[in-house]
Amino acid sequence: QVQLVESGGGLVQPGGSLRLSCAASANVFRAYIMAWFRQTPGKQRELVATITSGGKTNLTDSVKGRFTISRDNAKNMVYLQMNSLKPEDTAVYYCNAALPLVRADWGQGTQVTVSS
Repeated sequence: QVQLVESGGGLVQPGGSLRLSCAASANVFRAYIMAWFRQTPGKQRELVATITSGGKTNLTDSVKGRFTISRDNAKNMVYLQMNSLKPEDTAVYYCNAALPLVRADWGQGTQVTVSS
């Protein structure tokens, strides 16, 4: 069973930066479109960014120009560089395959808190 482990979250002041990492336990994810999601209490999980196996990216409008998604297929890693963070970016961030049919069980996520 594929496992996903997110890391890199923390407490940061508005305007600060964080880099999230996601480690997948299986090579199968190298071929998939991977994504970062985020969720706040009481709300549905929100798609933040996607990246194809070839590196083509797409980001939701609220993070364009501030976030960058990347991946290292050789290491089964996906990253989310977050700059110019805002309080509304506060959430638990998760990675997984973008397509629901091939998703693994959700990992524990990594908490990002943007606050002064």
